[in-house]
Amino acid sequence: MMNMSLMIIITFILGNMIFVSKHKHLLIVLLSLEFMVLSIFFLLLMYLMMISYNMYMLMVSLVFFVCEGALGVSILVSMIRTHGNDYFQSFSLI
Repeated sequence: MMNMSLMIIITFILGNMIFVSKHKHLLIVLLSLEFMVLSIFFLLLMYLMMISYNMYMLMVSLVFFVCEGALGVSILVSMIRTHGNDYFQSFSLI
């Protein structure tokens, strides 16, 4: 059980490192965010199973994670439609 939670924490750290280092394309940033969310979901699943708690909070968190992913994809699609690519350098916030 401890090995599994250690692996999940390592996957979160790897996703965080990818998020920090690869910031040229929006798609890579979104994929690393989803990787971190998936590791948080598995960590929450393991914790709730360990204390034998009901899985209601897991469903609530899963709904928020899916909404976050849909919002990221909609931002990606709108950025590609307006700018033609997903480079962060091609648009400014001004």
